Amino acid sequence: MVEVFFEDISEVPGVNPEFLFAWYSNVCEVEGKELGEVSVIFCSDEHLLEMNKEYLEHDYYTDIITFDYSQEALVSGDLFISLDRVRDNADEFDVLFQDELHRVCVHGLLHLCGYKDKSEAEEVLMRSKENEMLSLRKFHVEHLR
Repeated sequence: MVEVFFEDISEVPGVNPEFLFAWYSNVCEVEGKELGEVSVIFCSDEHLLEMNKEYLEHDYYTDIITFDYSQEALVSGDLFISLDRVRDNADEFDVLFQDELHRVCVHGLLHLCGYKDKSEAEEVLMRSKENEMLSLRKFHVEHLR
């Protein structure tokens, strides 16, 4: 199950819970996992900054914070995503907002699947996995039309 919530913002253009469920289920299947309960919570920079300080003792903006509740092959957790960061990153990297949003959404799910991004080697693998899983989304976007 994938649930979408909005914390201190009203909506996110182009967010479709059915699409996320189908895509996330497919990603989990590719990774040999099963999709459990995943909450995707969209919020502002300020909200995520406060969470970053409180829970991780980091005093900086970030695009996503992932709380992993996965157990063995069952993927579950909370993904808090800053729309402000997604917009800024889309502008900085000259990509469409929705493409950057999807990259951040799958980045969080990959963390729940066990991928890390602290070292350079982990980051390279994470980027490769993001690109692989982003290619899967096209199938789900076409089938929701």
